[in-house]
Amino acid sequence: MGWRLQGVGVLCVIGSVLTCSSPNPNLRATRLPDGSIEVKGPLAGPFSTLEALAMNACAIVTSQPGASNGVYGFEYCALNYYSPQEKAYFLSYLSDFKNRPDTTTKTCALPRLLDDAGHRDAIIIGGVHGHPHNRRFSRSDLSIWSNWNPTRFKDKTTEHLWDRHLMLFYRERTGECRTYLYNQATRIVHALRNDKWVAIGKAYNDVGDIQMFEGQDWLP
Repeated sequence: MGWRLQGVGVLCVIGSVLTCSSPNPNLRATRLPDGSIEVKGPLAGPFSTLEALAMNACAIVTSQPGASNGVYGFEYCALNYYSPQEKAYFLSYLSDFKNRPDTTTKTCALPRLLDDAGHRDAIIIGGVHGHPHNRRFSRSDLSIWSNWNPTRFKDKTTEHLWDRHLMLFYRERTGECRTYLYNQATRIVHALRNDKWVAIGKAYNDVGDIQMFEGQDWLP
């Protein structure tokens, strides 16, 4: 099934009764012998638009254990992909593998491989991750060294031109889910507002510093 306990944790309390927490069923990621990470799919979908996928994915990712616990929280990563045959978008299962397992830094390593037997035509168009404590992309998120190359590619079957992207999800204390998208080809950052992508800034150097557009900020 591709399920794993590493990173999810099994917490047991020793007393008159031994109880253990169950593994998270939404985590279905495997680290392969070469170090790459593969996730199962789909966890959610089909969605007719990328905006619909983003809204639903934000709710899913930020509702995971610890995903909205501020500085003490955890990051989760996933892939989003498109099926030309179904003409629909999908979200993969989640991963909580870190880039460096020996660090307490709140990161998750983005999977690069997908296992979805029902969608062999799947086109991976981007990744998603949640921030437990910050609604902004980090400099690392926006740096050129984090890009998934090629950042722009053409699907050989449909000849559709795709720009790869990275989404960020953050849940406010009020419960509102914030969704942002970084286009790795144009380097423009968008916020999802009223079901539409609004350009709010652009990464302007290799290390990922961002210049906000006039009148725009992370909050409306």
